Amino acid sequence: MSSETDICNRGLQKLGAGRIISLTQDSVAARACNVAYVPLRDAELRAHPWSFSIKRASLPALAAAPLFYFATACQLPADFLRLLPRDRFDNLIEHDWTIEGLELRTNDAAPLHIRYVSKITDPNLMDALFQEALSSRIAYELCEEITQSNTKKEAAEKGYITAIREARRVNAIEKIAEESPQDDWITVRA
Repeated sequence: MSSETDICNRGLQKLGAGRIISLTQDSVAARACNVAYVPLRDAELRAHPWSFSIKRASLPALAAAPLFYFATACQLPADFLRLLPRDRFDNLIEHDWTIEGLELRTNDAAPLHIRYVSKITDPNLMDALFQEALSSRIAYELCEEITQSNTKKEAAEKGYITAIREARRVNAIEKIAEESPQDDWITVRA
């Protein structure tokens, strides 16, 4: 079983720093990890459509329509991080969807069927390579505060680039290839 502390400890290990017992421990490393973990986790989740974080939802229309331009507004799920195409043949260009605040606005009729990257808070639901990439990102981001070493920060950056590249590569191999977006301007010539 993995925990937030385990992921942070892996990052600290990459820096040659001592381990922590919890994120609430009274130490420089624990305080730094406590501040950095959630924003870095969410940024890494949002940056790529990780297979383990993809969900589907059917969004009902909100009672109040938008003030102008759009006919329908739908509340996004609480764990929403990023909108994805509904399937590999859907490229989102055909939709007039826009995200404003915590709402999806459109002229399409509700319910809207969406695929999205969700906020995964339980490390046990995360892919092992994602955990390794996240720990590498934590090591890179905390390096200066923990070690005060530019040399270690450069090494941590290289380690992060390698880890995230490997995690994305394996994640891509496990998925069916998605169609790249094609605008009418291009397809009309076919």
